[in-house]
Amino acid sequence: MNIALWVLQGMLAFAFLFVGSMKVFSYEKYKAMTEKNGPSGLTRGLVTFIGVCEIAGAFGVVLPMALGIVPSLSVWAAVGLGTIALLAVGYHLRRHEPPMAPGVLFLMAVFVVVGRVWFVR
Repeated sequence: MNIALWVLQGMLAFAFLFVGSMKVFSYEKYKAMTEKNGPSGLTRGLVTFIGVCEIAGAFGVVLPMALGIVPSLSVWAAVGLGTIALLAVGYHLRRHEPPMAPGVLFLMAVFVVVGRVWFVR
């Protein structure tokens, strides 16, 4: 179970690091990609803030536990990433877009939280 959780934490970190980096470092490309179905209604500042939170969560879900420095922070980072993913599901549903990707990320984050809290520490 511990190995499965580590793999899942790594996948979660990679996904949020990729998406967050695109929001922070290549905003124009992200904006063009999201506005295919019409204006997104998100300001550049909000998108940058979300991207920074995703990058911080990506590091937070792996590093504290890997370094052994306050390992419970990894669980809280997974809670934060799950919250971001759940809000993204609502955003995509409101725009009539498929919410599959953030939905899967939400389920992964929930699995990490449940696995780390109740099964493996």
